[in-house]
Formats: sequence, C-alpha cells, structure tokens
Amino acid sequence: MSDRTGIEWTEATWNPTTGCDRTSVGCDNCYALTLAKRLKAMGNQRYQRDGDPDLSGPGFGLTLHDDLLDRPRSWRKPRLIFVNSMSDLFHPEVPLEFIEKVFAVMADTPQHTYQVLTKRSKRLATVADKLEWPPNVWMGVTVETPRYAFRIDHLRSVDAAVRFISAEPLLEALPNLDLTEIHWLIAGGESGPRARPMEADWARDLREQCAAAEVAFFFKQWGGRTPKAGGRELDGRTYGQLPETKS
Repeated sequence: MSDRTGIEWTEATWNPTTGCDRTSVGCDNCYALTLAKRLKAMGNQRYQRDGDPDLSGPGFGLTLHDDLLDRPRSWRKPRLIFVNSMSDLFHPEVPLEFIEKVFAVMADTPQHTYQVLTKRSKRLATVADKLEWPPNVWMGVTVETPRYAFRIDHLRSVDAAVRFISAEPLLEALPNLDLTEIHWLIAGGESGPRARPMEADWARDLREQCAAAEVAFFFKQWGGRTPKAGGRELDGRTYGQLPETKS
C-alpha cells in the first residue's frame, strides 16, 4: 500500500501495526476492517491474519510489522504522518516494547510530525509515563458520543506537545466538552454504505466550543456513501485549522 493518503488532515500514513478489534460504537462501520478484508482477498501479505469474528474480521487480526519500523527514516522531505491508520498503537495486544520502538523512530526523525490516534485511552494513560514524548508527536483520542468523553481526561494526562480530539464519526452532539489543554479538534461524519448521518448543529456546536476555548478546528467531511460525497464545507466555509506548535 502507498504511504500517501487522501485523509485531509494528514499527508502520509505509516502502519507499523495493522489490525484491530471493535471497542466502541464508532467502530461499528470501520473503514479499515472493510479494507483489510479486501486486501486479504487480493493476497496482500500484511493482511492474512484473521481477527476474532465477533470483534474484528478477515485480514484484520492485530499484526506487528517490524520491517516497517524504519520506513519514515527513508522519507527525507518532512511529512505530516498519521501513525496506524489501519490499527491502534495502544491496542492491548501491542507490547509496550514495540510501542517504545515506534516512539524511538519518531524521536529520531524530527523532520516529520506524527499524529497518533487511539480509542484505548485508558491504556494510553497507563503507559504514557513509560514513553519519551518528543515535540514532533501529536497525541489524540476519538470521541464519537458523550459516553466516550472520558477519553479526553486520559489524554490530558499525557505529556504530548499537541493533544487533539477526533470527533469522527460524529454520532451524537458533544455539548460542554472540557477542552482545557486540548489544542486541536477534528470533526467529521461517517462514510460508507451504512453511514449514520451527522446533524449540522452537532458540528456547529463543536466549532463554537473550539472558538471559545481557542482550539484549532478542522471540519473533515459530512460523510455519506463515500468520504467526499457531502464535501467538507460547513455553512459555506471550509475549516482546516491546524494546531499551533512551537518552532
């Protein structure tokens, strides 16, 4: 698979692990699970391990790829890199030693900026103090409904230079979020044949919360049958703010 990506808020992807298991309602229509099934059928060797059929699926069993750890070292031009678009670095089956190796590569390649996103915020908070947090690592959690707002509290405990929230797929309104020490919020609707619709007022409210808290706001997509089906304008405007970082 190419490391280039169509994800609007990043420039490249790096998958030192692949595979995952559903852990919350945002995973119900997981794009990565569907893609893994297709890649397995195509014979892609990185997607041949099947996951638990109740939580995962064909080609989506958690798999470590030691041979991909050094890939960012070969990218000379600075890139904004989404780590594990096809997995979750803080999945319980990823050993701490492997997470440490991923962080070592990120620290050794300061020309790049890395965006790490997890739904396993409890494990993140548990192991965060065992990791070195270089300034080029942004750490985020997914919050798709109010039930999972607790992940933000876990994120706040992490010594990352940038902390961000991915409200995607946005499945309910997220009123009165505590955005203290949060630097960036991405909002977006779900995509795919079973996409659950997002209401405009949910996105508007997040936009206003971010403005009040001086948090950068990025509206990724409305979603629909395909990711780009509804475009990404909110009230006639494109929101593509990125967090401010120290030079």
